[in-house]
Amino acid sequence: MKFPSPFYRWRPHPWHGLDVGPAVPTVVHAYIELTPFDRIKYELDKQTGYLRVDRPNRTSSFCPTLYGFVPRTFCGSRVAALMPEAKAGDHDPLDICVISERPITMSEIILKARIVGGLPMCDNDEADDKIIAVLENDNMWQDVTDVTQLPKVMVDRLRHYFSTYKMLTPDDAKVHIADAYGREHAEEVVKAAMADYLDHFGE
Repeated sequence: MKFPSPFYRWRPHPWHGLDVGPAVPTVVHAYIELTPFDRIKYELDKQTGYLRVDRPNRTSSFCPTLYGFVPRTFCGSRVAALMPEAKAGDHDPLDICVISERPITMSEIILKARIVGGLPMCDNDEADDKIIAVLENDNMWQDVTDVTQLPKVMVDRLRHYFSTYKMLTPDDAKVHIADAYGREHAEEVVKAAMADYLDHFGE
């Protein structure tokens, strides 16, 4: 029997083994770790590539969108340079929030996301940008190309979630989120994170 191409004998690592996206930096792939229905905080286990249970949510806040990261990105010095108050990147893949009209309840999925903006989150002096995107080919959001076209309350909910979700945690993180930025700056953050990845991990 001949296997179709491409065929992965082993499961590819979601961070390192998947493509950044079909039309970067505008349309990227997103690997989803959390859905708006999760009561548990999951995080990618960087060694194995599987989702690990981090902790039950300590607050009553829930992420209002799908949440994950862009493969083959890394928040290093280039990403930090785009955020004046940051002293470094957070050394994680670039986070992304994806808006979908229809409920998507499963995590550990890959989807195509069209970038429209982002939130400049500084977490303990580290750049931890939250890219905002819409699900590609979602008819409800097909005309949205910039964060300014989204309902303000949706962006406010994202800012509130990321401002409060670390409350009650032992490290008592100091989080600051400035005003949302538009698509053009978000695409610069994506390109910087791709370059940081190459610097840190190579090809």
